[in-house]
Amino acid sequence: MDLKDFFLENPKTALAFSGGVDSAYLLYAALTNGGQVRAYYVKSAFQPQFELEDARRLAAELGADMRELKVDVLANSVIAGNPGDRCYHCKKMIFDTIAKAAAKDGFSVLMDGTNASDDAGDRPGMRALKELSVRSPLRECGLTKVEIRERSREAGLFTWDKPAYACLATRVPVGAEITGERLKRTEEAEKYLTTLGLRDFRVRLIPGGNSRAGEDGARDYGRLQVREQDIPLVLSRRQEILTELGKYYKYVMLDLEVR
Repeated sequence: MDLKDFFLENPKTALAFSGGVDSAYLLYAALTNGGQVRAYYVKSAFQPQFELEDARRLAAELGADMRELKVDVLANSVIAGNPGDRCYHCKKMIFDTIAKAAAKDGFSVLMDGTNASDDAGDRPGMRALKELSVRSPLRECGLTKVEIRERSREAGLFTWDKPAYACLATRVPVGAEITGERLKRTEEAEKYLTTLGLRDFRVRLIPGGNSRAGEDGARDYGRLQVREQDIPLVLSRRQEILTELGKYYKYVMLDLEVR
């Protein structure tokens, strides 16, 4: 099966839309293959603002129908408690919200951007997708990440070379409580580092006691992971980075196990 066949068989679909490489291409493919598709973007504490801005931009450029939903993931005590299967509970909450909205809007087929390169064994959220009968056309059609990027480039989608991005919750180690304050500090720290020209990096959080900032600043530590080619840049801006990230973390460390 190829994508054209999928959309011939499923001419009316709802898309869980993140604004990333995969869901962006899937939205484009649905539209170019004559499908009636509505994209649903879920805004939660786990998504940084730039993801929503990218989703809005892509939808506007394609003339796509996009609906924004809000989900309070931290209201779920299991998700906030950050167990090893947090992704399962989060995905189930988010996709259940989309499925209900899509059904109300008259869309019975819900799809996502999982591709053939994604290893189900590494993604606890896959179980939630299966339970909710979410279709993954890119995976079903055997399209890999490399192929999707190339097709996106040929289609002129600005997302074609967008770095892979995992939600903000992944910066907090399993077992450490996820709070809105911790997520906000992570988002602000990574937003600043982006202005230096860094790409495909992470600021991991190492719990250091009280997660709230007090007179001495945040108690958590920040562990910066960058690509090997970006280490010279980080070192050349060392003091500036320490000063800025010092607003969010008690200590800032550079991880030599590069991304």
